[in-house]
Amino acid sequence: MATKIDKEACRAAYNLVRDDGSAVIWVTFKYDGSTIVPGEQGAEYQHFIQQCTDDVRLFAFVRFTTGDAMSKRSKFALITWIGENVSGLQRAKTGTDKTLVKEVVQNFAKEFVISDRKELEEDFIKSELKKAGGANYDPPPHHPLGPPASATSPPAHQGEKKP
Repeated sequence: MATKIDKEACRAAYNLVRDDGSAVIWVTFKYDGSTIVPGEQGAEYQHFIQQCTDDVRLFAFVRFTTGDAMSKRSKFALITWIGENVSGLQRAKTGTDKTLVKEVVQNFAKEFVISDRKELEEDFIKSELKKAGGANYDPPPHHPLGPPASATSPPAHQGEKKP
């Protein structure tokens, strides 16, 4: 049976996450039979991670606050979670079913397909979103050994003989 999506219900959940005035920062889209419907939602990223179990496949739309010292902003991620105990056929269908989710979830900075819980770590996702975001005005981290030698020594001239 072909997979369908409850567009209206999924769009309402998607818009809730996009609303900066909303405490909801994530929503999952799960399978109810052969229909994709909104699942859980919440204000804590750790609660989202708890939804990602080994026997589940789901899609999630998540808001992260990223940026640097000069500008903080919301960045959105589309996460496809496929637990390691999900069957091969369901894994294959997840890829084609994602096109239905993308009809609703259209604005996101980066897309992730994850089946390893380590890749769900908030710092990893934020780091990837920051890379996808372009300019970074944070000062470089201070290296305890100071600048590299090339930054302090004068440039060598071509053809100069060394004694």
